Amino acid sequence: MAVAYIVDAVRTAGGRRGGRLAGIHAVDLGAATLNAIADRNDFDPGAIEDVITGCVMQGGEQAGDVGRNAVLASNLPDSIPSVSIDRQCGSSQQSIQFAAQAIMSGTQDIVLAHGIESMTRVPMGSTFKLFKDAGLGSNKSEGMEKAYPGIQFSQFMGAEMMVKKHGFTRDDLDQFALESHQKAIKATESGAFDNEIVGVEIETAEGKDLHKVDEGIRFDATKDSIGGVKVLQEGGAITAANASQICDGSSAVLVCSEQALKDHGLTPRARIVNLTVTAGDPVIMLEEPLFATDRAFQRAGMKIGDIDLYEVNEAFAPVPLAWLKHVGADRAKINVNGGAIALGHPLGASGTKLMATLLNAMEARGSKYGLQTMCEGGGQANVTIIERLG
Repeated sequence: MAVAYIVDAVRTAGGRRGGRLAGIHAVDLGAATLNAIADRNDFDPGAIEDVITGCVMQGGEQAGDVGRNAVLASNLPDSIPSVSIDRQCGSSQQSIQFAAQAIMSGTQDIVLAHGIESMTRVPMGSTFKLFKDAGLGSNKSEGMEKAYPGIQFSQFMGAEMMVKKHGFTRDDLDQFALESHQKAIKATESGAFDNEIVGVEIETAEGKDLHKVDEGIRFDATKDSIGGVKVLQEGGAITAANASQICDGSSAVLVCSEQALKDHGLTPRARIVNLTVTAGDPVIMLEEPLFATDRAFQRAGMKIGDIDLYEVNEAFAPVPLAWLKHVGADRAKINVNGGAIALGHPLGASGTKLMATLLNAMEARGSKYGLQTMCEGGGQANVTIIERLG
């Protein structure tokens, strides 16, 4: 079987809801990372055979195959096709895996995995609400109701269920959240993100500016300030401060075959070792990364001690905390440059975003193996293991 290589990975700095990226159309935001991949790598972009774009809220500005529209808005040739996919929060991690599968099958040689989400301009849940308000029904069918009578599928409820199941306290969650901000602050101030972040030109009250710093980081975060945020549910432990931030952003990962590396003189930065996706309980929903990681290790013939760094999406603090506990992982190796609690979680763009951060963190530390996983709506999870080269 052919090997799939990662040649480059980029992301925009996150924008807060209504913040510095709010004035950028979602399609143009997506085009920014497509352009960056072409600009940073010396090859004919016309050789790209497909762009696979993850996006969750595919309505409004993100409707009509948002990935294809991003290609049309970019500097890439309009001869490059694109498809937009939705595996909820794992959408662009699935983009990486679909791209790798195309390479490994030998059917394509250069595929761009991509993600877009403007949560300001196409708010979370808006595609459900607008259709329901227009009398066009909801996504829970009669068959689903029969299978799950009276169940409201809710990530917030799932997060609270994880807190109780794994015995975490509010203090545990808040401490993890503080660490996320502290690591993100250190990474920003040390320049750790410089190679992965693509500047986006924006208009401000003072004139044009280049957005290059993640806007969600609380540089003044303390345990007291995080602990002072109200819980989202009476008697619960989840707050806006120990959950991921709403975020605008895009990201992209260039995946190539060995033949493409030779043909275009490209240098690979990593080899894709394992691709796993699993599904489980759709009610607790967020716990599946634990079991998907078990499956990935089984398939790859690896164990947690083989992995040098891990990116586990911080959708809610109990998710990475439960993952650490379940797999027996080293807390010092998780989300070493901060995670979604500090940096934001632009839904469909988070998979390729995390890969950009993981790859750069591995290079900075000389790590060999890295693992990325995230919880996804419907009780699903992707796991991707990579080996750094060079």
